[in-house]
Amino acid sequence: MRVLLVEDEVRLADNLADALRDGPGFAVDCALDGLDGDRMAGNRCYDLIILDLMLPRLDGHGLLQRLRAREDATPVLILTAKEGKETIVELLNAGADDYLAKPFDLGELIARAKALIRRGKGAAHPLFAVPGLEVNTLEQTVRRNGVLVDLSPTEYRILEYLIHHPRRIFSKRELLEHLYDYNWEHHSNVIEAHVSNLRKKLDAVLPGAEPVIETLRGRGYRMAIGPEQAVVQS
Repeated sequence: MRVLLVEDEVRLADNLADALRDGPGFAVDCALDGLDGDRMAGNRCYDLIILDLMLPRLDGHGLLQRLRAREDATPVLILTAKEGKETIVELLNAGADDYLAKPFDLGELIARAKALIRRGKGAAHPLFAVPGLEVNTLEQTVRRNGVLVDLSPTEYRILEYLIHHPRRIFSKRELLEHLYDYNWEHHSNVIEAHVSNLRKKLDAVLPGAEPVIETLRGRGYRMAIGPEQAVVQS
């Protein structure tokens, strides 16, 4: 999943970005002021925006208003040093999805981020089950026909992203943009290699079974299941 972090305290921003990359394996882009955050959010390629309130050039409240005014429904988690009831009510009414008061626990931030992303994709629970495959987004585990499959962090991220969008075709470029930050190489073949390894690991558990991931020549990749087959379990 790809996250936009808008935070002007450089050390805090670096620590948060590292935690989000190393823990759940998110791709994280950072903006140090509200106007840069607004510009980057305009690409609408994020699964979550983590937004500090006290920002230079454009504060978090103003950025939130701009997002919702242009009907950008990306989930927004507010970071605030203001804990007054009126402030929180105002933020929620302005379109914030959740908030954390500073100082906060990194584990709680990551848990809330995951929950907001799941809800933003219409999945309140962490377990996705399709015929012969289960993906637990909380534990980040994958089981093929009940057998635990050992995936690399990038392989897991690709599978999780695809299973959130069953039957939708994603080009290699789209997957790169969602799974990596702005430092990815535009002409890299890294996605092709990771998808190939992912398919081999999943298909090895059930030799001869229909592949979980389809490759459409010249178009990209998709989950080889229809939306009607995807079941979200508690």
